[in-house]
Amino acid sequence: QVQLVESGGGLVQPGGSLRLSCAASGLTFRNYHVAWFRQAPGKERQFVSAITRSSSGTYYADSVKGRFTLTRSNAENTASLQMNSLIPEDTAVYYCAATTVVISSLRDHTKYHYWGQGTQVTVAT
Repeated sequence: QVQLVESGGGLVQPGGSLRLSCAASGLTFRNYHVAWFRQAPGKERQFVSAITRSSSGTYYADSVKGRFTLTRSNAENTASLQMNSLIPEDTAVYYCAATTVVISSLRDHTKYHYWGQGTQVTVAT
């Protein structure tokens, strides 16, 4: 049974940092590209960042570029999203997802095979 388990969410003040982690099991992690998406209340699921199987490519939404960094460890079956300079607009449930789709489709949430349960990130004073 494939599981993606997110952790690290919470409440943080504007300008603060959080590190989200995604722990994978039940799949050959190194064969999958991994991404983070987020969804705020009343809004569609939004691409945040993706990393290719071998970490050869990393992609970011314009809204997070320069503030977020996505890394992975195939040895540990984990992917981590370091989020700095957080702003209230970053408030959402963050989801980890895995796929084998072609790289050109990594920003499309409908192309992902497996999803975690999500972790809440709230940026507020």
